[in-house]
Amino acid sequence: MTKFVLHGGFNKEKGFIQDEFFLEMLKNTPPDVKILLVYFAEREDLLQLRIEQSKEQFNKNKGSKNLDVKIASEDTFVEDCIWADIICIYGGRTVKLMEVLKKYKNLEQLFTGKIIAGDSAGANVLGQLFYSKNSKEIGKGLRILPFKIIVHYKDGTLNPLAHVEPNLETLLLHEYETIVKYY
Repeated sequence: MTKFVLHGGFNKEKGFIQDEFFLEMLKNTPPDVKILLVYFAEREDLLQLRIEQSKEQFNKNKGSKNLDVKIASEDTFVEDCIWADIICIYGGRTVKLMEVLKKYKNLEQLFTGKIIAGDSAGANVLGQLFYSKNSKEIGKGLRILPFKIIVHYKDGTLNPLAHVEPNLETLLLHEYETIVKYY
């Protein structure tokens, strides 16, 4: 069984991702944990800051666990995924992330039995369909999870995916909201 930890994104003015997301990833893991951080969608000028913020949050929430953290590379991504216990796919531009991830075959198989976390665009790509607030477009995800996904959701906002594949449930993820699904 694969554990999926989905996060609705964060607001750059309010601050980085909160503890709950990191605690949920680390819950019930062994004492030694290998974590792969995936930043394929992040802006280059923010990359180092995001790496530092993530490492800080993991260290803050690790308890007595020993963490081995690696930054994913497009060249070694398959091997990186095989190595990892936790694969954390961070946000940025969903379309950019999809362009990179769709190059890899059998991602669903690579992810099996691991903890897969997705923040914002990282959550979007795991679904069947997603809505990008930036481009105002509906896109096809990797189709790993049986949901339509909307991140950075605000209560009272119309669901732009309501009439697209209505047989699929839509996950409406608010900023700073963490949900867990098992498949």
